[in-house]
Amino acid sequence: MGLFEQLSYGTLLLGGCALVHVSVLAFGIPLLVNVGSRSKLRTSKLFIPTLTLVGFGLIVFAHTLQIWLWAAWFLQSGALMDIETAVYFSLVTYTTLGYGDIVLDEGIRIFAAFSAVAGLLTFGLSTAFLVGLIGRILPSETVGEN
Repeated sequence: MGLFEQLSYGTLLLGGCALVHVSVLAFGIPLLVNVGSRSKLRTSKLFIPTLTLVGFGLIVFAHTLQIWLWAAWFLQSGALMDIETAVYFSLVTYTTLGYGDIVLDEGIRIFAAFSAVAGLLTFGLSTAFLVGLIGRILPSETVGEN
């Protein structure tokens, strides 16, 4: 794959990952509202942990989908030959861990780097989502307490 193709396909898949991530979080908000509006839960000590856990679950689901998308592309393109290796490579690249034990051919390395960019951007979005969620569900009296 040439440079232009790697940049084009990488940009497209990066955009697809952003769309997946934002969609999962946006469609998950009604779920959070539904769980949070249950009268028994609102008065329970489990209110904050339950909503945080649901929000965290949405984030994990969104990231997992993206890792599978990258893995599927690595398989389909022939860059990697089996599902285990593709998921492993996708995971360590997406999280920017990058062990370096699997190195792709020069014709796909730039494309693969877009996986790391997707991970960086969506992990930032995930952090903002969790901070916003926790900021909304914590009682205002406890925010300034030590």
